[in-house]
Amino acid sequence: MIHERISENVYWFQSEIYAQVTAGAVTGPQWAVVIDTLALPEETLQMREFIEHELGVPVKYVINTHYHADHSWGNMFFPGATIIAHTECHRLLATRGRASLEAAQKQGPTYRNIKIILPHITFSSGELMLRVGKKQIYIFPTPGHSVDGISVLVDDDKILFAGDAFMPLPYIVDGDIEAIAASIRRIGRMELENIVQGHGEIILRGEIADAVKENLTYLSNIKKVVKAARRKRSPLEYLDSVGIEECGKSRVYLGGLVEALHKRNLRALYQRMMAERGSAASAEA
Repeated sequence: MIHERISENVYWFQSEIYAQVTAGAVTGPQWAVVIDTLALPEETLQMREFIEHELGVPVKYVINTHYHADHSWGNMFFPGATIIAHTECHRLLATRGRASLEAAQKQGPTYRNIKIILPHITFSSGELMLRVGKKQIYIFPTPGHSVDGISVLVDDDKILFAGDAFMPLPYIVDGDIEAIAASIRRIGRMELENIVQGHGEIILRGEIADAVKENLTYLSNIKKVVKAARRKRSPLEYLDSVGIEECGKSRVYLGGLVEALHKRNLRALYQRMMAERGSAASAEA
C-alpha cells in the first residue's frame, strides 16, 4: 500500500497489488472518516495502522462508495466504526456480496476470515453531511458504475472521492451507461481541485476538464461501436476486433488492465442493447 497527503488532514491510499484501487481518510482532532477499504486484508490493516498510530485518531465512520469487494470487504477491520452507504449497497452486500465472498473463500485462504459487515446508515437520494473537525463532508449518489454508487466531497478543499463513478476507464458491466455519463458530467461541473478516482491516480485541477471529456467521448464511442455490431454478421467477433484506442482511450491505464475492461464493456453493452431490442419487439407484438 502507498499513501499520500492530498491536503491538510486528507489522505489517499492506493493498493500496490490489486488494480490500483484507492481509499481515503479525512481526520479531525478526535476521530477519522475512512472512504472505502482496500481489496486485500493486509493492505486495509496497513491503512488502519497508519491512521490510528501515525495520525493518532480512531476511525469513527467508514463510507462505502459501492458494494464491490475491493471497496467494502475491509469493513470488518474497523470494529466499532459506523458504516455509511447507499440503501442499495446494503441490499447488494447482503446478497451478491455474501455470495461472492463464499465463492472467494473456496478458492484460497486470502478471504477465509473475512465477514461482510453491512452498512448501519443508508440513504437513497439527496445528500448526507458529516463534519470532521473543521471540514464538511457531503455524500451523494453518483450511479452508473453500479446502482449504489456514491461520492464523497471534502467541501473545504474541493476534493472529491468519486469511487468508481470516475475511473481511468468508465466501467459499466454492473451499471448503466447513461447513468455513469450523467454522473461524470455532474462531477465535471463541480469546480474541483482534485478527483480521487476509485482506481488509478489522483486527477489534478488542470487535468479534470480533459479527463471528463475523454471519459464521455469513450462512452459515446462504445455506443456507436455496439450499434454498428448489431448490423454485422458476426457481431461478437466485430466487438472483439475494436480496441480501446479506437474508442479514444490509452491501453496503458491501470497497468494495461483497461484493455480487458474495455472488452467487457462492449460485450455487456451489446447484450443490454439486444435485450432492450427484444423487449421492445415483444411489446409491439
